Amino acid sequence: MPRRKHHHVYVVELSPDVLLEPRFRKCNPNYIEGKPCVYVGMTGLDPDVRFDKHKAGIQANRYVQHYGLRLLPDLYEAFNPMRYEDAVDREIEIGIDLRSAGFGVWQA
Repeated sequence: MPRRKHHHVYVVELSPDVLLEPRFRKCNPNYIEGKPCVYVGMTGLDPDVRFDKHKAGIQANRYVQHYGLRLLPDLYEAFNPMRYEDAVDREIEIGIDLRSAGFGVWQA
């Protein structure tokens, strides 16, 4: 029996202050000044619930917890929901696409 599609990819806009973090900056050598900084993730939860957990410090990514501003559904909504395997691939693809557009990107 095929698995049900309940995984989601999501993109969180990060404050530009994240650029002050040396590790973030180092991982984004082709960042174009003025472009957004984002976190790209995947989850078995609704993206809104996952974002709230990040902000509350529950299984949180440090950059999202400290610099997360809001979800950017226009960048991911059309893909959700999907199977786990598809979500893994799509998360990577979104990160690659945004980096090539000059965004600052962090992925877990």
